[in-house]
Amino acid sequence: MVNKFGKYIMEKIAIDLLWLRPKQVGGTEFYIRNLLDGFLKLEEPFQFVLLVSQDNKDTFSNYTQDKRFSLLETNVLSANIGKRILWQFFCQNHFLRRHGIRRCFIPVYCRPLFNGGITYVNTIHDLQAAHYPQYHPFYEVAYSKLCWWLDTHWSKQIVTTTDWVKNDIIDRYHIRDDKITTIHIPITVNYTEEITREDLLKKYNIEENEYYYTVAQLIPHKNLGTLIEVMRRIKEQGIDLPCKLLVSGVNGKSKHELEQQIKDKGLEQQVILTGFVQDAERNALYKYCRAFLFPSVFEGFGMPPIEAMLFGSIVITTNRTSIPEVTQGKANYVTDPYDPDEWVRVMISPEDHIKEFDFTAYDQMKLTKKYYELLKAVLW
Repeated sequence: MVNKFGKYIMEKIAIDLLWLRPKQVGGTEFYIRNLLDGFLKLEEPFQFVLLVSQDNKDTFSNYTQDKRFSLLETNVLSANIGKRILWQFFCQNHFLRRHGIRRCFIPVYCRPLFNGGITYVNTIHDLQAAHYPQYHPFYEVAYSKLCWWLDTHWSKQIVTTTDWVKNDIIDRYHIRDDKITTIHIPITVNYTEEITREDLLKKYNIEENEYYYTVAQLIPHKNLGTLIEVMRRIKEQGIDLPCKLLVSGVNGKSKHELEQQIKDKGLEQQVILTGFVQDAERNALYKYCRAFLFPSVFEGFGMPPIEAMLFGSIVITTNRTSIPEVTQGKANYVTDPYDPDEWVRVMISPEDHIKEFDFTAYDQMKLTKKYYELLKAVLW
């Protein structure tokens, strides 16, 4: 923007973070925090205004140490999802205009009902509720479909994290290819953040290279039940494979349900639920396992297989949705994700293609610069 004196003024871009409930929104939180951390490392000029809620503002205060960032607090509580949605639908545009902002990047699919003088860029991570409506409440499916329609029709540009999701959106909403840009999620791991091998093995009574590891949720398309059945067959048929599976990420009511499944199959000693683990423990679990198993049949991206490969772990997964794309065809794939016998066959003789994997595809700074150039082109 150029003012009346001919001086260039960098326009402010809001980054909407009202949807973020710290430690409750899974991979989308890692996605935006990795991206914001990448922006901190950029030397290029920008003016980002982080649109925050009363209950998440403190988790973003560190960014204001860089003068290119500022916080704009609303009276919204991210934990109150219903009121947050209504505020975004009907009040957000006026709020942004009142603070002199006409450009906004929303790193998820939610957005106001109308543009209201604001130019929006949205990220759509997947159309899960359209593929699996039976796993979501009716109102959640309806809201998702409404926002996807608004994104595809009213937002200036859409970002997806894989070409698979991009093509899924094009097939469903019949929009132009050039309205969607694919940029992978930046993935960072701290190799120095790792508990010792001895502490890990002692804690879970396991041996290096003698257990399998997975990170999962107990929802149907994550397909965790198939791995439980795989462990049962290894145990009962005396198959020459490790008969230990460590599972991270299942907590609360889901954990009790899974514990009952494990008990019913007599696998209390073979399947260990770690609950939530800190990064240092998770990194060690990746590093010392025989293989990382990822049985999901639907992913818009899927970070865990890539993280496992970063720690040198062989990955065995499915050939569904975006998984072959993000793993670059370098994992080991089962063609029928629900067939325990095929899982066993692949687990007996997996191939190691990690040295062929292009980890630069997920480099934080490389991808941050792609976001910078996109926002600069579309919003500036």
